[in-house]
Amino acid sequence: MGVMIMELTKLREPDMLKEFRDFVNRGNVVDLAVAVIIGAAFGKIVSSLTDDIIMPVIGYVTGGLDFSSYFVRLGPIPATFAGAANNYADLKKAGVPMIGFGQFATVSVNFLIVAFVVFLLVRTINRLKAEQKAEEVAAAPATPEDVVLLRDILAELKKKA
Repeated sequence: MGVMIMELTKLREPDMLKEFRDFVNRGNVVDLAVAVIIGAAFGKIVSSLTDDIIMPVIGYVTGGLDFSSYFVRLGPIPATFAGAANNYADLKKAGVPMIGFGQFATVSVNFLIVAFVVFLLVRTINRLKAEQKAEEVAAAPATPEDVVLLRDILAELKKKA
């Protein structure tokens, strides 16, 4: 324990800041931070797409069904409850135990959209990498004739030996 404290006291603050700066400046850490920020923003977009566009269209096509109102109440409604007895959000806020299978359907649609978009991104990236690799192979210079000739001579000498 005493050795650990001595090592910590040897570590000067400027060295620690330098190490931290080097750690943060690594490409992977910065890329991860950017990915988390973009992912959070993308999640909000997908939620809005699902809640404000896709689910209302599905509700319209199915005759005005509102998926968020599909739930099974598992417990009693508190006596002080002032909201509507068929409003999932109000009941949830009041702490009534419920199974919200309509909300689950909405979240499942969100997941499918995100998974499909990620699939499209990975597919596109893989295609671009394959094209780049094909270009690199095509751009590889041909072996000079004198090298080919020398290889042929070497092969003949090996046969005679």
